Amino acid sequence: MKRKWLLLCTIFSLLFSSCSLFDPSGNLETQDVRLLLPFRPDVQFAPFYVAMEKGYFSAEGLNVTFEHLPENDAVALVGNGEAPFAVVSGEQVLLARAQEIPVVYVLAWWQDYPVAVAYPVESDIQSIEDLVGKKIGIPGLFGASYIGFRALISATGISESDLTLDSIGNSQVEAMLAGQEDAIVIYANNEPVQLEAQNFPVKLFKVADYVHLSSNGLISNEEIIANNPALVRSMVAATLKGIEDTIEDPEAAFEISKGFVEGLDQADQEVMLQVLKESILFWQADQLGRSNPEAWENMDSILFEMGLLESPLEVQEAFTNSFLPE
Repeated sequence: MKRKWLLLCTIFSLLFSSCSLFDPSGNLETQDVRLLLPFRPDVQFAPFYVAMEKGYFSAEGLNVTFEHLPENDAVALVGNGEAPFAVVSGEQVLLARAQEIPVVYVLAWWQDYPVAVAYPVESDIQSIEDLVGKKIGIPGLFGASYIGFRALISATGISESDLTLDSIGNSQVEAMLAGQEDAIVIYANNEPVQLEAQNFPVKLFKVADYVHLSSNGLISNEEIIANNPALVRSMVAATLKGIEDTIEDPEAAFEISKGFVEGLDQADQEVMLQVLKESILFWQADQLGRSNPEAWENMDSILFEMGLLESPLEVQEAFTNSFLPE
């Protein structure tokens, strides 16, 4: 009798504990998740809007809310456990880990670094070496644009001291149209599309054509990875579906994005759709989401060369591919 009672208690205990996972309808109970995205709502975040709209997050038991913050703030919040996930660029991960902030990159969304140098089609610039003596507009001597630019010239043996850099904020398009700069440091998926739309075609020196660097992706932190790997796996799975769908049908993803990006439906539709399509070119890979160790080694090297790291890092601790589907 005692054994039967213990058996019944065990069964009820198991059933009772499972109530924390399922609601009365039998559906997986959702977990609230803060996802920190850079800057402001933008069509380039279409995969996340698609994952939300098509229910990929909720199917994984995730009640996701989007918040937009500067990358430094997002890294700090994920590092201290106030938010489980953020989208940041690869250099931010290494810079954070150098400060003992335990963030880990769990999904490579952008497979190539999108920074480039643009110059007019009719310019006498033919090679990166021809930038010597030219006036080059750049948002500032900081951030992803500067890091990408330094990686580009480093790969071709040019020193920054050989160049004339002009910090112009985010006014590259206006500066180029006004003839104020000989070349500008831009994002290859964005400003060239805007310039083309204004009948000002440009050529590009793309960082990705010279060196492979870790770019934008999804981060979590070491504690969550160790204690709640199922949460990370669910977030990665839903995000990958959003990326896959956006690549497969950018027009549909663009329409979905209008429900998340204020004013997108009133912007130049052709230009903004083309920005999304150009972005997709940087996401594509044989296996979506996979980090390339060489890209992390290269990023570590350029940050050390720039003096942003005191010493090289153990980059294999900064990223993982273990949450990708086999």
